[in-house]
Amino acid sequence: MKHVYFFTGFPGFISNQLIRELLRTDKSFSKLIAIVLPSQIEKAQNERSKVIQEFHLNEEQFQLLEGDITKPKLNLLENESGFNKEEITHVFHLAAIYDLAVAKQIAYSVNVEGTRNMNEFVESIQGLKRYTYFSTAYVAGKREGILYEDELIRPEEFKNFYEETKYEAEVLVRTLKTKVPITIIRPGIVKGSTLTGETTKFDGPYFILNFLDKIRFMPIIPYITKSECVINLVPVDYIIQATAYLSLDDKGIGKTYHLTDPKPYTVTEVYRMFTNMYNGKEPKGYIPFVLTKSLLKAKPIRKYFGVEVESLDYFTWKGYFDCTNTKQDLLESGIRCPDFKDGVLPMIDYYRANKQRSEYHIEIT
Repeated sequence: MKHVYFFTGFPGFISNQLIRELLRTDKSFSKLIAIVLPSQIEKAQNERSKVIQEFHLNEEQFQLLEGDITKPKLNLLENESGFNKEEITHVFHLAAIYDLAVAKQIAYSVNVEGTRNMNEFVESIQGLKRYTYFSTAYVAGKREGILYEDELIRPEEFKNFYEETKYEAEVLVRTLKTKVPITIIRPGIVKGSTLTGETTKFDGPYFILNFLDKIRFMPIIPYITKSECVINLVPVDYIIQATAYLSLDDKGIGKTYHLTDPKPYTVTEVYRMFTNMYNGKEPKGYIPFVLTKSLLKAKPIRKYFGVEVESLDYFTWKGYFDCTNTKQDLLESGIRCPDFKDGVLPMIDYYRANKQRSEYHIEIT
């Protein structure tokens, strides 16, 4: 049976990288359909052209549809030219608001209502082979200790509305498990490629690089925390390779996977690596973490340093992601999560080369 993919989240970085991985590895590929916001259509057309050229596709093998997942029936036209919903075999739902500082209303509209609408769309497709939903390992909220892949327990509190709405969305997706073959992907904090450092957005761990760049001329670079908590940073190449494999293999049906680092480094170790490789210095001294967080609550300061204060909540969080199911189901594929330190230098080189480009930096509010 030929595979026809339906994607949300295009032309986003993970989405377009996952599409390329599927085209490289799936011998049964036939056609690709991506729903795109009208505001993103020009960017999507440019990315589509690159994919078509790179993989020698025919024009009709990659179709863009203008739509909006926050609207009923995805705001798709009933008579959209060349679009036959019943030919879809695999749905990949990646569209979401990923900003840690996102407002509640926007997060609920896209992450929860958008997923509700996607679920209705998915339920209406006869004979669907797989519905792959991109969640996040941080649906655990402020729960700590060992966190397992097969559990979805509402925590007493979330760190932000991103976590809360992704939790609510995953709850919705799980209601379809008896009706649709589902695979749920829960990545850790995604960083750029292990080999090239390529990414399209400097958030997450890049906030540390923003900070270190601002203080790079200081004779002494202080620690901003003495935290022994781990921070789970995962390269995009591992995310896309694992997702492509698990979404096509039958063993992935009905499973939830933590695409997380099985041996993560502590916040202090990551900070030391960055300081050594970016500033060429060993950090000395210590700014009390409480003071750091207090200062970043002032908008001018966090905008100057390019750091979202919400990101600091992950520096003191004591959660550990068990990824036993993931490791077991990837065993035959040979796909492994690379050691974080192996990708630090490419990550820094890529940041240095693009740090002046405003499109890489998110707006700090």
